[in-house]
Amino acid sequence: MNRAKICVSICAKTAAELFEKISRAEPLADVIELRFDCLNPDQVDPAIENLPAVDKTYLITYRPSEQGGLRVLPLNARLMFWKKVLPILAGRDLLIDLEADINFPLRFDETKVIRSAHFFHDPLVDLRPTFFELSDLGDGLIKIAAAASDMIDTLPVWKLTETAEREERNLIPIAMGEPGKWTRILGPAYGAWMTYAALDFNAATAPGQITAADLIDVYRVKEISRATKVHGVIAGDTSYSISPWMHNAGFRAAGENRVFVPLQVTDLDAFIKRMVRAETREIDLNFAGFSVTNPHKQAIIRHLDEIDETAEKIGALNTVRIENGKLYGFNTDALGFISPLKQIFGDLKGAKAAVVGAGGAARACVYSLVEAGANVAVHARDLQKVERLAESFGVRSSQLPETFAGFDIVVNCTPLGTKGDTEDQTIATADQLADVKLVYDLVYNPIETRLIHEAKSAGVKTLGGLEMLIAQGAEQFKIWTGREAPIEAMSAAVGKRLNF
Repeated sequence: MNRAKICVSICAKTAAELFEKISRAEPLADVIELRFDCLNPDQVDPAIENLPAVDKTYLITYRPSEQGGLRVLPLNARLMFWKKVLPILAGRDLLIDLEADINFPLRFDETKVIRSAHFFHDPLVDLRPTFFELSDLGDGLIKIAAAASDMIDTLPVWKLTETAEREERNLIPIAMGEPGKWTRILGPAYGAWMTYAALDFNAATAPGQITAADLIDVYRVKEISRATKVHGVIAGDTSYSISPWMHNAGFRAAGENRVFVPLQVTDLDAFIKRMVRAETREIDLNFAGFSVTNPHKQAIIRHLDEIDETAEKIGALNTVRIENGKLYGFNTDALGFISPLKQIFGDLKGAKAAVVGAGGAARACVYSLVEAGANVAVHARDLQKVERLAESFGVRSSQLPETFAGFDIVVNCTPLGTKGDTEDQTIATADQLADVKLVYDLVYNPIETRLIHEAKSAGVKTLGGLEMLIAQGAEQFKIWTGREAPIEAMSAAVGKRLNF
């Protein structure tokens, strides 16, 4: 357990909308941040004068646009706001958020002031000067938030936890954006005084905010400590991954003191060197293992001490276990892929299979199909890459065909169809799939991809990536913990997340 607080940040245009959101935030929050800079100008006074009483602390924020606020608020406008609001709300359980340029005597307990600084552009190498600048303004809390476009960008923010501990100051460190989500989750376990959360999935008031419900129910943010073993998914884009819901549910059901977090990594070499390897890392997050996905399934191999036989044959892996300072690699994709396929298709010997894609997932699929006796052809737009893959397993290769006539099975190992920018894209249309017996799409978010929709339109049997996700995830759980996975709990969590 830790003593950190969850602050639900609320942005609303009208006083009525603000009050409605307060009522929904109260059961989840320790602190409720009211972003007065979000309100329409004519709604500020009604909101202040009619603010409902709650059994939680209010955090009042009036942030200018250069600090992430939604309004242009010069210094004099902010000073007038604070001189008005503080007398009206006197006696309430309040915190107030002030920028560094506000430095005038207030009739307010200085320990209830959060001095904040936000950096939204180029990642900074050293945030300690900002820490000490804010520290010199008074005895209150210090909040420093900086944008991150890669895991390595989060290091300057996280290192402030050590500075704050030495200086005996209460700190709220936040790395903003998808790569910084882990700081919001692990921060409380490492001394952060508070972590900010969104009220709803689409209501974040800062990049990378996680919903309060997920912080509490998925990540168990108040239950983790420095002794908690940390796992995560290493990916070029973690925003669509369902793995945190699946693995955290598994850890919870099994009573494991572990947490699974998103780890959005661009520079894999720097991540392993500066954040993972015991002899070179700059911080210690008690990493115990990773799930690895696009585009790092092959590149990760050069950083490992040992890999299992399957991973060696495939030339790609998706699982890392860290034990006694050594990194061990495994491939659970192969088993996760082939098990549900055999259940739905039956004996694969002699079956003609087309695999689309040339990355790590495709390598695992081709390996499994060949081992099962299928006749495999690999297709991709990058002819050189697909030829190298085909040569590794002694199968045929070509660029994407105009039709998949003559194939029994078509497998999509590309990210096309994944929720986001490629959601409306597909490797094949209904006309191109007309003679196929089964279409297997490894994409699992959304459940029905464009490819699955096209296959159904052609009357073709389908298999989605969800079954593979859970099967390979169960094997990962066993590798990390040495125990059988609570598959029902993991499956239920995935289903809840994907709303089916």
